This record gives sequence, C-alpha cells and structure tokens, in this order.
Amino acid sequence: MLDLFSNLDIHGELLLLALLFVLFYEAINGFHDTANAVATVIYTRAMSSKFAVVMAGIFNFCGVLLGGLSVAYAIIHLLPIDLLLNVGSFHGLIMLCSMLLSSIIWNLGTWYFGLPASSSHTLIGGIIGISLTNAWLTGTSILHALNIPQVINILTSLVISPLLGLIIAGSFMHLLQKYWRKSTKQKQIHMTPIELERCDGKKKPPFWIRMALILSAIGVSYSHGANDGQKGIGLIMLVLIGVAPAGFVVNMHASDYEIIRTRNAINHIEQYYHQHIPSLPKNIQKSSTILRFESKENSTPLFNSNLNMSQLLLPIKETQKILNNLTNYQILSLEERRQLRHLLMHISDKIEIASSSKNITHEEKVFLKKLKHDILSTVEYAPVWIILLVALALSLGTMAGWQRIAITIGEKVGKTGMTYAQGVAAQVTAAMSIGVASYTGMPVSTTHILSSSVAGTMLISGGGVQGPTIRNIVIVWVLTLPISIMLSGTLYWITITIL
Repeated sequence: MLDLFSNLDIHGELLLLALLFVLFYEAINGFHDTANAVATVIYTRAMSSKFAVVMAGIFNFCGVLLGGLSVAYAIIHLLPIDLLLNVGSFHGLIMLCSMLLSSIIWNLGTWYFGLPASSSHTLIGGIIGISLTNAWLTGTSILHALNIPQVINILTSLVISPLLGLIIAGSFMHLLQKYWRKSTKQKQIHMTPIELERCDGKKKPPFWIRMALILSAIGVSYSHGANDGQKGIGLIMLVLIGVAPAGFVVNMHASDYEIIRTRNAINHIEQYYHQHIPSLPKNIQKSSTILRFESKENSTPLFNSNLNMSQLLLPIKETQKILNNLTNYQILSLEERRQLRHLLMHISDKIEIASSSKNITHEEKVFLKKLKHDILSTVEYAPVWIILLVALALSLGTMAGWQRIAITIGEKVGKTGMTYAQGVAAQVTAAMSIGVASYTGMPVSTTHILSSSVAGTMLISGGGVQGPTIRNIVIVWVLTLPISIMLSGTLYWITITIL
C-alpha cells in the first residue's frame, strides 16, 4: 500500500493532516447524527443509553462497510473533473482542508448548542465555497466552477427529503391510529412510557413494541452509516486523488479483467454512437466535464457547439490508444493515468447525456447505464483500508457526545412525550428514506429526515410541536448552506493570501 504514496509532491505530514481532518469530520458526524438513531429508543425506554449507543456504533460500522460507493462519488462529482485533476498538490490540500475545517466548525457549533444540523449541508456548502472562491481567484467562469447539474440534484434531495419525512411519517402515524388501536394490546403502542407505567406498573415497553423500536433504530443506524459513511470515503478519495495522483487517479490494483471490461465498454459505446447518430441529443457535445487537451492529430479544440461525430469519438479513440493491450495500470506514466481518468470521466458524462434522450428505449437506457458502470469501475473505487478507517471513525464518534442532540430530538420537538408509535413511525420512515437515497447515490441529511419525521408524527397525533425548537431547527437548516459556503471560501482565501 505504501508504494501508492511514493511520488508525493508534498511532505507526508501534510497528507496525514488532511486525512486526520477527514476522520475528525467523520467522528463528529458520528456523535452529531447518532442521536437521531438512539433518541427514540432511549426516550421510549426500549434500550438503555449505553446499549443504544453501542448498537448504533456497530451498525454504523456495518453500514459503511456494506453501503457501496455511489454517494461517495456523488460528492466528488460536485467539483469539475478538470479542477480536481489539474490542481497542484499543495493547492489541493489548502482547498480540501478549508472545506473540511468549515464543516467541522459549523458541526461543532451546532452540536454545542444542541441544534440538529445537517453534516451533508455543511460538506456540500464547503465544496461550493472553495469552488466559487477558486473561480474568483483564477478569473475563470463561475458557471464552470461547479458541476451544476450535480449540485442541483443534490440540493434538491436535501430540500425535499425532510418534507418527505414529515409527510411519510405523519401518514404512517395516521394509519397506526386508525387501524391499530382496537385491542388493549394494540392500544399500548399509542402510550408514552409514563402512561404505560401508570397503567400496568412496567417501566419497559412490551416485548413486541421494544423489538419494533430496536429494529427500526438499527435500520436508522445502518442506513446512516451507508449514506454518511460514504461521504467520508469520498472526502478521503478527494484528498488522495489531489495530493497523491500517481497512486489514486486510477485503481492501481485493478485486475486485467477489470481493465478489459473497461476497454470493452469503450468499444461498445463507440459502436452505439455509430448506430444511433439520429437519436443522439444535440447537446451531447456539451457537458459539465470539459476536456482540456487537444488531439495529437488535430490542433483544434476537442469539441464545438454542434454535434460532430468525429469530435464526439475523438476521446474514445484516445482512450482506446491508452487501453490497447494494457493489462496493468502500473506501466502507465503519471500523465497517462491522469489523462485516462479524465477521458473516462468525460466519456461517462457524454453517456449520461445520451441516456437522457427521449428517443431511446428503456432497454437502451439500461444498456448505457451498464456501459457507464464498466467505464468508471477502475476510477470510481475505494481501497478497503479507506473504508475501514471511515467505518471506525464514524462508529467511535457514534459512541461519544450524543446526549445534546438526543435531548433535543427526544424532549424538545413535541409538546407531549413521545409515544411508542411515534418512535416506530419516525424511525421506519428515516431508515427507509435514507436507505433508498444511499442506493440511488443521493446524499441526504439523517438529522433533518428524522427530526422532521418526529415532527410529522407529533402533528398527526394532535399533540403539536414546540415552536421555539422547530424555529431553531428551521433557521439552522436555512443558514447551514450559506454559512458553510462563506466559511470555506473565506478560509481558502485567507490561506492562499498568506501563503
């Protein structure tokens, strides 16, 4: 593994500092968001706080290990690929550390005051901040400072997901109230722990209620690890691609089978373009990834505003030259590895545009999706040691500092005590919503989904919510993104100015 760091342009201490920043961010994410998974089981007395926190840590760890990488690379794609690949190592470290430090500052501040805040919002705001500041400092277009379509998709998911949590959890609670309260046993789920203790003298909920609460809490912990853990993986890959490109711009341990699969996918997409010229969208020549080099045979820019098949196929031809008879990425020079990554990302962007055409069939969309996956398989990856590091940081962070946010979720959202039904409805909604988002590659806020789910159950139950708490949560929700943008941009500008 150490050979991957052999061609560093910076001191190893600086790389270690950047990695520690990522792991510290992930640990804060752990104890900041863990309260969302343990608050309901603790306040409904389904589990003691010690066991609940350990349980959350274990299943956060499992979620990171088994959650995949789709969200990790959704985060990376917020930055333009040409910026990511062409930034200098020391320059790249400044950008990444500014982004991470702004996220850490805001997360620690909101945690200290017991305010649920989105780690996803802070991270995305940090990326936007350094991207815009970099565009300003270098005099480049703001339109090219970010992968705009990806930013819009992610911000849309972050805005819509809490509203969906509110509606889905409220609907679930309505169904429980309407169809699950006929027998005495069923009515128990609509009691608070205090009400049940007054009724039958038991402090713990019945076994079946406890299992429902514990299993749904496990679901929240696992899905949180799968979604938020991937963000940490993406951050570390950002660091390593930026500061140790020789070892990480492509998967240096890719097997010959994986390389052959990539080469075959490139050949297949070339054939597809030849066969489907009339159905290709006219804007396929434009995408968020701008290929910033010229063909050796052609001194003109690689593309223009009109659909031109020779220009469209030129990146494919360049990629085929690199991959022809290649069985190991180790034999490529650093510049060839950089160029290969850039080409593959560029081609995948074109495939994404082609698959959005209204003229293609569902089968063709599935085919293009498969080709895109094969093309990116050796550049969108993460070594096992990185996944284990992030899983460990998140799970250890989970076991510390959770009380402040848990008190807010458990005691200060609703005007009345939380019933078992409310706890189950909120947790099932959060687990399912975050799980679906992880599967589709969309980063979402565990904090906002669960807090809005709890609020939805309280509103449907007629107990109402505490105005000051909801107001504070909404204010933090609104302010997190712009403050993170300003923090990261300011830190980046100050550091660049001083150095």
